[in-house]
Amino acid sequence: MPKKKTGARKKAESRKEREKQNRANRDVVDVAKHPCNSNMDCDKCQRKQKNRAFCYFCSSVQKLPVCAQCGKTKCMKSSDCVVKHPGIHSTGMAMVGAVCDFCEAWVCHGRKCLSTHACVCPLTDADCIECDRAVWDHGGRIFRCSFCHNFLCEDDQFEHQASCQVLQAETYKCVSCNRLGQHSCLRCKACYCDDHAKSKVFKQEKGKAPPCPKCGHETQETKDLSMSTRTLKFGRQADVDDDDYDDGASGYDSYWKNLASGGGQRDDDGEDDDYEEDEDDDEEDDDEEEEEEDEEEKAADSVAGLKLDGAA
Repeated sequence: MPKKKTGARKKAESRKEREKQNRANRDVVDVAKHPCNSNMDCDKCQRKQKNRAFCYFCSSVQKLPVCAQCGKTKCMKSSDCVVKHPGIHSTGMAMVGAVCDFCEAWVCHGRKCLSTHACVCPLTDADCIECDRAVWDHGGRIFRCSFCHNFLCEDDQFEHQASCQVLQAETYKCVSCNRLGQHSCLRCKACYCDDHAKSKVFKQEKGKAPPCPKCGHETQETKDLSMSTRTLKFGRQADVDDDDYDDGASGYDSYWKNLASGGGQRDDDGEDDDYEEDEDDDEEDDDEEEEEEDEEEKAADSVAGLKLDGAA
């Protein structure tokens, strides 16, 4: 007979199950519509930014704070408040109970919001996949990529999603064999066949696509996506940043274009001028050497003439 579970054991198991469910539901939450990620216009500097306790630009406190969990700006008298205010509708700082360390927004003094928001905050690990900035490092909102479901800041969301469906390979073949990859992981940017998509570490749920054997993210069928392969352009690059190379040194194509337009000289750094001066010096040295050779030949001819006259 198994031992009977005590009350404390039952509470601990239920708490672990509840925390596990909260972590699973965190990925399902629409971050763009959550109150902790809503738009906010600062009362002082009038700049639009993410909902936060203090303005990112001028550090001022807003007149009407918005709760990061329930999204309300006024606490009614019939709510489960930790700070009781019978017969009074509290607004402003009287409604505030805490500041979330993850989303940097106010949480109202409601008992449910204070006890649940820190565990289910959707911006707990909201670091941008492109620039590695967290919520405290920029003033914009946080979004999720619709393909790989990674966090993106407001500056990189469009650029990332435009280049997200690109495989880190030159073909659509499985990374473990030579067969065509029917399942694609948009986080690892890799394709897997039916046999290698099965993983011993990550279990596949019924009715869902097999998880990626490398990262555990849910895969999608390659035929349903607009996947493209990686392309490599060998040879000298035609388009190079101006910071890396000066004008006229970014490839043969640009060199001939500059030469055809008559812009093959650079006067900014003075490198070409020095080169021309060196060429002029070399030409002068050659002329001097030729003159010396001519003088030596004339002197030899005169000496030979004197010897012939003396012999005669």
